[in-house]
Amino acid sequence: MLKALIFDVDGTLAETERDGHRIAFNRAFATAGLDWNWSQELYGKLLPVAGGKERIRFYLNYYCSDFKKPDRLEEFIADLHYSKTQYYQDLLRWGKIPLRPGVKRLIDEARDRNFRLAIATTSSYPTTIALLEKTLDPAWFEVIGAGDIVPNKKPAPDIYLYVLEKLNLEPSECVVFEDSEAGLSASTGANLKTIVTANNYTKSHNFAKATLILNGLGEPDRPFLSLRGGVGDRNYVDISLLESL
Repeated sequence: MLKALIFDVDGTLAETERDGHRIAFNRAFATAGLDWNWSQELYGKLLPVAGGKERIRFYLNYYCSDFKKPDRLEEFIADLHYSKTQYYQDLLRWGKIPLRPGVKRLIDEARDRNFRLAIATTSSYPTTIALLEKTLDPAWFEVIGAGDIVPNKKPAPDIYLYVLEKLNLEPSECVVFEDSEAGLSASTGANLKTIVTANNYTKSHNFAKATLILNGLGEPDRPFLSLRGGVGDRNYVDISLLESL
């Protein structure tokens, strides 16, 4: 029996990567006097690296061979990431990052029918809470698994195992919403049935293990496009569809 819905955040709840994190990284770089600029194309190449600090470190190692790394590199990366987080929260406050279509509708239905809700993301806790406070309500989510609370980030299954433990549920009692190959590897690594809502950054990823692949959750007046999986004549994801899976 389905009891809980578990959501990834970035790219799943909202288009936070292209319109939020990328912009915030670039503003943090400029403030620090760096000439780095992550274009949409470059950011797509960096996205498979989970975690903001990890993404900066990867960029330094593979794209900045001429950059003289500071002696206190970890502190330098942490300061950049902290600055980026502040800019990201500004973007949220200004209403620049709306939810993807269908997200609020599905969560409202789940709450009305007493389904449990949880978050499983490798994004930092402050940025996760900032998005939820602006668009939904953190209190709606019984468990918020975010940031560095587990040893390994996605594609490792650690964050999903953590959320399952806190919910005290079996994988068969939950459904996950993800948008990326790394996220899908993490959720299916914890034996969780997963619906992928692909976006422009992730539509070419390998989603072979997904239960459904859609271009979004859809709305009654804005139908989703099913990229793989049987949905019958349905136009949007609701609890009835989830239970049928």
